[in-house]
Amino acid sequence: MNRIVYDSHIHTPLCNHAVGSIDEYASTAERRDLKGIIITCHNPIPTGWSPSTRMKMDQFGAYLSLVQDARDRWAGRLDILLGLESDYLPEMEGWLTELHTKAPFHYILGSVHAHIPDYIDRFYQGDVREFERIYFDHLASAAESGLFHALAHPDVVKLAIPESWDIQKSMDSIKRSLDRIAKTGAALELNTSGLNKIIPEMNPGIEFLNEMKIRGIPVVVGSDAHDPSRAGADFQEAFQLLLDVGYTTIHHFINGKKCGVSIQEAIQSLRQD
Repeated sequence: MNRIVYDSHIHTPLCNHAVGSIDEYASTAERRDLKGIIITCHNPIPTGWSPSTRMKMDQFGAYLSLVQDARDRWAGRLDILLGLESDYLPEMEGWLTELHTKAPFHYILGSVHAHIPDYIDRFYQGDVREFERIYFDHLASAAESGLFHALAHPDVVKLAIPESWDIQKSMDSIKRSLDRIAKTGAALELNTSGLNKIIPEMNPGIEFLNEMKIRGIPVVVGSDAHDPSRAGADFQEAFQLLLDVGYTTIHHFINGKKCGVSIQEAIQSLRQD
């Protein structure tokens, strides 16, 4: 079976909360029979939004070189593609438009990190459901901006105030958000790192995935690996979850073009750990 699966969400130590070289991530991906990995480190933001969790602007060139050098070393063995995980708020659109033209990115992953202190401090005013509504509105606005190929971990707001998370109480906000996202054609990510979070399920969970499937929203799969051992981790479980809700195809992006892969073929192509 040919290798056909990409891990669309891999970090580097430049984000200040990941470890390991790209070569180490690539080695794990190769062992798991992936075709490639897309490096999506957290974007620089000059205004200082959550500065401890992302590269600085003066490290951006080093990031590009880091990925290109690894790409050259692994040529013919494993595809290593240049991506970026860019935080989104409406006022950031101008900067992101500029930033995304600074390199030939294969893939731009948008994120609304509702669980980080900067976001909670700014948008949480004591009403959990209103806070979640704001998040899902921002998620839809990110898709509508046209700045991203896909949006990461789309129910990550559940990690902000986990003791209060009840998906049914926010389902109206979720459905409105997904209705808007579906109209844009943007993909949403199934992020396997959620299995290791305080709410131990993938991001998003099955109820959210069901609503995505109803609306025909495409899915990409990413490990959100911040450690080399996580590259391609739990993909078999992710693929089975997608089959359970009726998906038959996953996607990845190369040169900004969406590429589809049969989930059944993806399952067969991967090495069991």
